[in-house]
Amino acid sequence: MGLATMKGRWYLGSLRQWHWISSAVCLVGMLLFAVTGITLNNASIIPATPYVVSVEAVLPTQVLSEIEVPDNEMAPLSAELRTWLERELDLYIPGSRRGEWSDDEVYVALPRPGGDAWFSLDLDSGDILYERTTRGWVAYLNDLHKGRDTGTVWSWFLDVFAVACVVFCVSGLLLLQRHAASRPTTWPIVGLGLVIPLLLILLFVH
Repeated sequence: MGLATMKGRWYLGSLRQWHWISSAVCLVGMLLFAVTGITLNNASIIPATPYVVSVEAVLPTQVLSEIEVPDNEMAPLSAELRTWLERELDLYIPGSRRGEWSDDEVYVALPRPGGDAWFSLDLDSGDILYERTTRGWVAYLNDLHKGRDTGTVWSWFLDVFAVACVVFCVSGLLLLQRHAASRPTTWPIVGLGLVIPLLLILLFVH
């Protein structure tokens, strides 16, 4: 067996390995993104009934008196306040989430995939208002697709997933090139994959 033949087999084996590994990594993500691509494209005809949870309460005077308005208008809630909210009202507010402070109120926006939430506290009366809105699983998955209010870790996952998709596509293209000589329709079909969306953009996208 010649050296060139051995190199060719090693190259083909490496391509196939990269292709199947990247396809395994991308499989679930690609299915999710394909399905949510359909739901996003047809969002206007998919019904969604928002579900709203509201909480009204009054912060005890002792806890209220311990709150100090920070010098910075954008600052997180104190650990003591967050602990009380979680223990008494089952309201979890991350320590990293910054609130908008004024002399008489603190407001915390709590955006989330598939919905929204917010929290406010009157620093004079101790009145607490909290509202959480959810719009169902379709909205949740759509926001995962867009990376909307999903946090840093999910953003990292999207980047890794995108790189795996690039590896999957490029290794697939190189495999097509490898076998194109015995499959004459390979490049015409690949060309259609480029020409069809290009024509649709030029003719129908304004």
